[in-house]
Amino acid sequence: MTATNTGPVIERVAGRLDVRVFSDRAESGAAAAWAAAAALRTALATRGEARAVFAAAPSQRETLAGLRAAEGIDWSRVTVFHMDEYIGLPQDAPERFGRFLHQELWDTVRPGAVHVIEPGDDPEAESARYAELLGRGPIDLVCLGIGDNGHLAFNDPPVADFADPLAVKVVELDDACRRQQVSDGCFAALADVPRRAITLTVPALMAGRTLVATVPGPSKRAALAAALDGPIDESCPASVLRTHPDCTLFADLEAYQ
Repeated sequence: MTATNTGPVIERVAGRLDVRVFSDRAESGAAAAWAAAAALRTALATRGEARAVFAAAPSQRETLAGLRAAEGIDWSRVTVFHMDEYIGLPQDAPERFGRFLHQELWDTVRPGAVHVIEPGDDPEAESARYAELLGRGPIDLVCLGIGDNGHLAFNDPPVADFADPLAVKVVELDDACRRQQVSDGCFAALADVPRRAITLTVPALMAGRTLVATVPGPSKRAALAAALDGPIDESCPASVLRTHPDCTLFADLEAYQ
């Protein structure tokens, strides 16, 4: 896999966050995939293994496609996680995030270990189980997006906590988040979208050594502006990315302008 042909049309820094804006989402996604692949190769070369967390959303498709094609990654030595999951959906529901990532990446690259969130009948116990798995070693890479309301994973503004003592928790989804799931084409109607989910918390995401954020499309414009130039607080959870020592955000012009 090679980097994009034309390079970013805008480059800037917001706090400690590197921001690279490309002409379209295909180029921004390809560049994000290149950065993510580089982080995995570095971890494999230095530690002999890698551990990575992935977001599951339509905004991530171009990045995941680039990772499917990336060369020089021994996926058999990579352990993968995902960052959130709905509560109350059947195990085989097509909207499940674990299912999405299997289809978009994991079934192709065959990681050595895949850890999926299974809310079941006891989401609190599942949150504790998943937190224990996450805590068994460092997280080398987090591939994430930004929600239309500025959320990271399912840390919506009402429940986001930059000092959260938990690594994984049960949350109530706010209406803006649930509406996004419909506008993204994941559900046919708002009534179909679950009201609760399990999510990695903000500190758990920020603990990743390298963060690669992919933010395409006009629906992200207001959230991206708040994340880059608004206050760093829970009113826009993505604003915390400006404090991470190794985070690069890849956007397209539709999201940035």
